[in-house]
Amino acid sequence: MEIKIFDSELKVMEIIWDKGDLTAGEIAKILKEQVGWNRNTTYTVIKKLIEKNAVERLEPGFNCRALITKEEVRQYEADELIGKLFGGSADVFLSAFLNGKNLSEKEIARLKQIIEKF
Repeated sequence: MEIKIFDSELKVMEIIWDKGDLTAGEIAKILKEQVGWNRNTTYTVIKKLIEKNAVERLEPGFNCRALITKEEVRQYEADELIGKLFGGSADVFLSAFLNGKNLSEKEIARLKQIIEKF
């Protein structure tokens, strides 16, 4: 997946991932309550997501369905960050990320389990 999702688009995606398929009107209502967006702003962002093939528009009723998963977006963003700031080196990223953090024994054990999977 090679789709860059901007912060405004992520707000829409989070709602769809959390609640499932919704109409554009339902998404607009939620975003008005959460962040104060007007209907036109929400519809514009949804249109951009449709153009990126991140969201599918279903009729009748302008229903919106996610075509990408949250995990795909997380992976893409992580790869972009590591590539951009750490020369593609996951170990340099991890070292920088963990530097100065006081991890509990439980957190350290969980990280070891994750690393051992690879």
